[in-house]
Amino acid sequence: MDEVQLDDDSQPDRVKVKIGLRRGAQTAAPYDGKCGPGEKFTILLLSPGLEAAKVEASVVKEFREFFRLLPPVAPPDEADAIVIHSHWMPILYRRHARARHYVLRLHPDKTVMVTIPRLGTRKFAREFVASRKTWLEKQWRILEARRAPPRVLRPGMEILLGGRTVPLELRRNGEDWELQCGPERAPVPDPGGNLRPALENHLRNAARIQLARRVRELALAHPSNVKHIVIRNQKSRWGSCSRNGAISLNWRLIQLPGNVRDYIIIHELMHLRELNHSPRFWREVGKACPDYRAAEDWLKRNSGQVGF
Repeated sequence: MDEVQLDDDSQPDRVKVKIGLRRGAQTAAPYDGKCGPGEKFTILLLSPGLEAAKVEASVVKEFREFFRLLPPVAPPDEADAIVIHSHWMPILYRRHARARHYVLRLHPDKTVMVTIPRLGTRKFAREFVASRKTWLEKQWRILEARRAPPRVLRPGMEILLGGRTVPLELRRNGEDWELQCGPERAPVPDPGGNLRPALENHLRNAARIQLARRVRELALAHPSNVKHIVIRNQKSRWGSCSRNGAISLNWRLIQLPGNVRDYIIIHELMHLRELNHSPRFWREVGKACPDYRAAEDWLKRNSGQVGF
C-alpha cells in the first residue's frame, strides 16, 4: 500500500495520516499508480486521538495533490466483434491451460467465445474467428431457427401452423370471443389474457382428429398393421412405435408442413417392419418417402419454431 505521510511536529493541528488504495480484498497488494476501469478503492485515514473534522482540514490539500499526480486511466481496448448477417457479435476470449486447440463457440446470447490454448496468442485467435465466419453464419441461422416462441400469446402474434406462419386474430362471435389462427377457430374465455391455453387446447383436440386420420391413410398406402393411435404431448419426441402396433405422435405435428408431418408418420410406420434404425430400415423409409432427407433437413433448421 502506498502512503502519503504528513508528519509535522511543529504544527500541533497536523498529524500523521496514511492515504492509500486498497483494491477489493487484495489489501496486501502494492498500489502501482494505476486505477483500472471498474476497480474499487478505499481511502484509509488513520488518525487516533483526533477529531475527524480536524483531520479533514489538515489533509485535504495533500489528498487532492495525491490524486492529481496519479497517471490518467488508460481507456480499455476496443472490444473485438464480428458482424454476422448484419448483427454485431462481441468476441470473448478464454485461455485454458489444458486446451490443445483453438475452440470456437456461438452462445445462445449471440456471443462468440474463443478458447485459447496455453501457448496460443490473441492475434491468432482473432484470425481464427475471421477464418470461420461461414461457420458462424451457419450457427447463427441454427440459433435463429431454434429461438423459442414467447410463452405469452397476444393478438397479432404469429405461430407456425401447417408449415406457415399465421397471425392470431381475436374476433367477436355473438357475445363471445373466438381466436382465429389460419383455418382454426378456438373459443376464448378471456380475450384480455394469455391466449396460449385456449389455443393449445383447441389444437391438441384438432390434432387427435387430423393426425389419426392421416395415420390411417398412410398405413393403407404403405401396408402397415396399426393397432392403436395415441396423440400425446411429448417434450422431446415427434413420435414412437411399439412392438404391439401402437403409434404415438406428438400433437405438434399439425404445425409442420404436410411432407414433414407425413415423413414422421411414415418413419414410425416403417418401425412396424423394422424396430431399429438399421440400413434395412432406412431402405424401407426411402421407398415409402423418397424425399425424407429434405424433411429431416427442415426439422433441423426449423424445429425451434414448433410449439408456442
